[in-house]
Amino acid sequence: MEIDETIISAANRWGLQIKSIIKNMEIAGSPERSELRFVVQDINEDLFIIESLFDKDIDHKLKIIYTLEFLAGKGMKEIQPYICNSKREYILHHDDRFWQLIPFIDGVSLNRPKYVYDKWRGKVIADFLIQLRTKSVGVPNFSASNFFSIKNYIYKLSNQIKEYEPVLAEEIQPIIEFLEKKFMGIHDNFPKAFCHGDYHSLNIIWSSDNINAVIDWEFLGYKPEIYDVANMIGCVGVEDPESLICDLVKDFIFYLKKAQIISDMSWEFLLEFVIALRFAWLSEWLRHEDREMIELETTYMRLLKNNSGDLQDAWEI
Repeated sequence: MEIDETIISAANRWGLQIKSIIKNMEIAGSPERSELRFVVQDINEDLFIIESLFDKDIDHKLKIIYTLEFLAGKGMKEIQPYICNSKREYILHHDDRFWQLIPFIDGVSLNRPKYVYDKWRGKVIADFLIQLRTKSVGVPNFSASNFFSIKNYIYKLSNQIKEYEPVLAEEIQPIIEFLEKKFMGIHDNFPKAFCHGDYHSLNIIWSSDNINAVIDWEFLGYKPEIYDVANMIGCVGVEDPESLICDLVKDFIFYLKKAQIISDMSWEFLLEFVIALRFAWLSEWLRHEDREMIELETTYMRLLKNNSGDLQDAWEI
């Protein structure tokens, strides 16, 4: 009851009159991005998500808030900005917690894993990245000179795995050696672009034939320009590897190539980028000590490596 009263009084700071807290409604996106989160309904029957934030995340959350406001202001309809109060404050301190508020967006649940064969999704997810490339020019608080290096991330992770998971270290060593043939050496020279940073189908709220919203911007920032492309493809393929050579992925690549927003150099190393980004997912499974997913991830990386030629042919790269 006490937390309910706190949530209601926190929402009042935005001028909302809360009718109810809806605790059984599924909320899209990772629950780890905030301390607490709830759907609330006001007296006008409108739904909102109110979140309590970790103190250490406040500065980064503000960067996300200002970025989404910037992109929405550029006309990106798939961006849902956060709500400020009458004083233009986005994060409010109330009852020893920091709170933020955003409208609740409903959507259509993905039919997993069958959705990876939906041809229409390929163009839709490509169109969003094409928009993001053009509309993010001038985005505040970020610089291309300060970019995320998946190369450095892999080497740091592999050293940790060698220390704590020696058997796993042996399993991933051939994959690292594959990346070291060319990819690692030229990684820092790839053109950079502003990226979502975690672009995949579960971070999209879908309608029956389009995107309602793209969510979970925690890893936004400048990265190699093909970063979001590679992450999306890798996440589609892990649902069902056969989908990597089917219509969704092929159309996704086709429309991005047609838009000419990614250099030939980056396209040449798309497969290596897909593999490289799976190390971030491997790290996630290690953090959760999910042995089943660790095994699945290493098997998937080997599959990508061993079928690299066939995949590049299917993608016409």
